[in-house]
Amino acid sequence: MADRAGYFKAENPPGGNAPPLIVGLRVAAPGSQGLPPEEEAHLPKPAPARGPQKEECILSHAHAQARRLILLAIAAALALALSMPALAGAGGKGHHHGKHHAHVHSHHQGKHGKRHGHHGKRHGRHRHHGHHGKGRRDLSVMTQNLYLGSSLTPALAAKTPEEFVEAVALIYGTVQFTDFPARAEAIADEIEEKEPDLIGLQEVTKWTTEGFNPPPGYEFLEILEGALEARGLDYSVAAVASNAKIGPAPLVGSGESCPVLEGPEFTCGVTLEDRDAILVNDDTHGLSWSNPQSGQYATQTTIESPVGPLSFDRGWARIDAKLKGKSFSFVNTHLETEESPAVQEAQAAEFLAGPGKGGTVVATGDFNSAADGSTTGSYALLTAPHKFRDAWDESQLGPGFTCCQSSALTNPESALASRIDLVLSRGAARSHGDEAEVVGDTPFQAEPPFWPSDHAGVVATLHLHH
Repeated sequence: MADRAGYFKAENPPGGNAPPLIVGLRVAAPGSQGLPPEEEAHLPKPAPARGPQKEECILSHAHAQARRLILLAIAAALALALSMPALAGAGGKGHHHGKHHAHVHSHHQGKHGKRHGHHGKRHGRHRHHGHHGKGRRDLSVMTQNLYLGSSLTPALAAKTPEEFVEAVALIYGTVQFTDFPARAEAIADEIEEKEPDLIGLQEVTKWTTEGFNPPPGYEFLEILEGALEARGLDYSVAAVASNAKIGPAPLVGSGESCPVLEGPEFTCGVTLEDRDAILVNDDTHGLSWSNPQSGQYATQTTIESPVGPLSFDRGWARIDAKLKGKSFSFVNTHLETEESPAVQEAQAAEFLAGPGKGGTVVATGDFNSAADGSTTGSYALLTAPHKFRDAWDESQLGPGFTCCQSSALTNPESALASRIDLVLSRGAARSHGDEAEVVGDTPFQAEPPFWPSDHAGVVATLHLHH
């Protein structure tokens, strides 16, 4: 994300039975919640609260400690829209995913355990899989930030409980407007056209709604998997980095959805879960994988808020892989934004010392560091001598901008202006620098949302040498 891609994390009230926060609501004026008026004009407005005609905050008669705990949980949910992955390495927490992970499939079987007969059925379209030279194997890799569907700026700008509840309604209204099911079709089209062997995904979001006649929730991973399967594509979810889980936050709807009752009292909630994922193409002949892992970086951003300190989660996911006998590791990550350069650079150093360490490593991610060095020093750290090589050579391919479209995806002309989404490699995985392309940088439909994501993706071919 262009603004802040990270999530607030806070403890829920003990027992989960704290009394509800009672807030008098009002509809925000256009532009007051951190979005330009032209974007906010497209979005649904939250319904005003029923009951007393007061604009000040009215709290229930619970003791002060319970109210503070509720505010803390709500403000955490408020953060509702930033982004991340998970890490290990110096001081980080590493995790090995095995049979306990619902979405991880072992290297010797395909998705749902029934892909054995499909390997290579579209091999003729994979020009990059052949041996183009003695001892060389070609690997196609894609990185794509799916975009959680809204900026978190409205929640970050909230100063009172009323403003926070309004922000949650605006954020989730934007999520509905940016329509991930439609965007997933466009992303699946790109994957169908390029058929990468490995895909690193960021902001693989799960929005869960609950309560009285709530709006639909969205499970981005399942939606994208369904779109791929509908095209006859066979991709396994090899590793998932589970990052933030925030909520439920009070959700105000419109019409008959999520009404606010006398008091006022909220009838709906929304929960956000952020993840990053690695997909493996089961139809790639000679490609196998094992040992899925994920972890969190030791260095994270913490910000002060009216309800106390809030922190962000960032990390990585990794698998070990082998293509026609050649072993390598594949890592996917999402670093802190440029707004916290010291934290981001520390995470980049942890990445190099932890999940990015090894002989032959291929890495994808939203690194949030402009390749031209104009924002942070992370790109320079990652691509320093004897570290990673960038698959995109600007001298041959041009600027290759990947970030970022408007938060509501309503800009008809592309607003991409920096290159922060990268395919990197080290060891025996090499690129000529001219075998990469940006995808998802043109509108996929005539009406907003125009773009598959606020980020463009990158597809690159790497060569694995003995």
